[in-house]
Amino acid sequence: MTALKFAPLLALMLAACSSAPPRPEVSSPALLQPPPQPSQAQTPTVSSLPESSGEAERNNARVCRQVMQHDERNYTKGGLYAPGIADAHPDGELDIRLLKEPVPRAEPKSRVGNRSPYKVLGRNYYVRDSAEGYKERGIASWYGTKFHGRTTSSGEIYDMCQFSAAHKSLPIPSFVRVTRLDTGQSVIVRVNDRGPFHEGRIIDLSFAAATKLGINRLGTAKVEVEAVSNLEDLPPVLVTKTPESDKHYLQAGSFASEDNAKALKDLLRDISIDTAFIQKARTEQGSVWRVRIGPLNSLEIERIQQLLQENGLQGVRVGAE
Repeated sequence: MTALKFAPLLALMLAACSSAPPRPEVSSPALLQPPPQPSQAQTPTVSSLPESSGEAERNNARVCRQVMQHDERNYTKGGLYAPGIADAHPDGELDIRLLKEPVPRAEPKSRVGNRSPYKVLGRNYYVRDSAEGYKERGIASWYGTKFHGRTTSSGEIYDMCQFSAAHKSLPIPSFVRVTRLDTGQSVIVRVNDRGPFHEGRIIDLSFAAATKLGINRLGTAKVEVEAVSNLEDLPPVLVTKTPESDKHYLQAGSFASEDNAKALKDLLRDISIDTAFIQKARTEQGSVWRVRIGPLNSLEIERIQQLLQENGLQGVRVGAE
């Protein structure tokens, strides 16, 4: 999650609280610019959002284009990035309704960012072998323009306008649900960075995720963080190819939930695989929804399989006609 490429098309790709491990950075609410006075712009309500989706999309693109000039000389190995420079809110508000939360899926571990132990500010941190079963309550903070456009611990670029997060010990990447304890609001985020390294804080959210939870103006909030995996993959059925035909199908997944099948189909569409479809079937265990791609000829099979592999997915050839 190389990382999956399911981010919206923006003019610029954006950045993170840390670079290749152990290059973590931390945003501190103490360093965040203070909330504006009532006379200034506040978090938008539905009635205050742009009337047309086109206006909202243009506003989001403008907010997300803002990239701070990063000077890597301000980073000390095993320390923090530019600790004397305050993190900040972007100039403008995001229309969260236009942003899609990531869909949890199986991904290979990042080639960087998973070294264990790693050291920050003289302290060793250990990375879990798996996110399975992880659940913890604590304080969430967020990071914004200071890191927008920088490299994360996974080697990806931090995009404050996507639903991502930094965590000290979860494997990279991981998917977690973050729930604000006082309101019950929740958001799914993809962990692709290391941090925060302040006592008592358990997760550093992207600006978009903090906005979704309504804590972008608060700085911090008490949350519950729980590892999630919504893709209930069943073993794919392999059907032997028949030699008479050059039209074949790939199966990308099989699910006990139709909603999960639809989510995978949407992901495939996002990476320009337009021939995916859902096929319902009955098994001894009950109904399943299979996500298949096709019909494809031999050359298309190879191209689609390579595209799936580049995005952390796998397609199994299931038949011909």
